[in-house]
Amino acid sequence: MLELALTHRSFAYESGGLPTNERLEFLGDSVLGLVITEELYLRFPEMAESKLSPLRSSVVNTKALADLARTLDLGAYLRIGKGEETTGGRDKNSMLADSFEALIGAIYLEHGLVDTKRKLLEWFTPVLDDAIAHGGGIDTKSALQELSAALGKSAPEYEITQSGPDHNKSFTAQAVISGEKFPIGTGKSKREAEQTAARLALAQLRSH
Repeated sequence: MLELALTHRSFAYESGGLPTNERLEFLGDSVLGLVITEELYLRFPEMAESKLSPLRSSVVNTKALADLARTLDLGAYLRIGKGEETTGGRDKNSMLADSFEALIGAIYLEHGLVDTKRKLLEWFTPVLDDAIAHGGGIDTKSALQELSAALGKSAPEYEITQSGPDHNKSFTAQAVISGEKFPIGTGKSKREAEQTAARLALAQLRSH
C-alpha cells in the first residue's frame, strides 16, 4: 500500500502501465478534508461558514501539503519517471502534495479513520495554529476573540493612540484581555494597527 502511495504516474507509464497513486490521492483528499473541517467546526463553534471556508483553504492547499511532505522527506521515496527526475520532480509542490494525499489514503485504508485522524491532527495542528495566528483567511480580531472565549477570558479591548499630521497619520494599538496587556501593533490606520495587535496577542497566547 505504501509503495502504491508513492508511485507517480510517470513511473507507472515508463514501467509498462503499473497502478498509480491517483486513486489513493482521491481518497486521501476527502479524508483530509473531513478531518480538518470537523476540527475547525468543533474548535470554532460560533464561526460562520464564510470564515471557516477560507481558514480551511489556508491549511489544506498545495503549498501547505508540500511543506508537510518535505518535513517527512517524502520526495526522497517517490517512484517517479526519468523525465520528472531530471526536472526536479521530487521537490515540485504539486507532486509532493498529491503524494502526501495518497499517503493519507493509504493510512486510512490500513488503519481506519480514528488512527488516521489522530495522525493528521498531529501533523496539521501546528499548521492550523500558525494560520490562525497570522490571519489564515479570517479576521485576526475575530480569531483572538474566539481564542479568548475558549480560554475563559474576557473579550479583547484595544487601547489606541495616533500621531503625525492628518496626511500621514500612524496608529498604535494594544490588546488588553482580562487585564493582561499584549505587545503593541502599529499601522497606517486604526484597523491595521488593531489587526497587528491581535496577531501579536494570538501568537503570545498560543505560546503560553
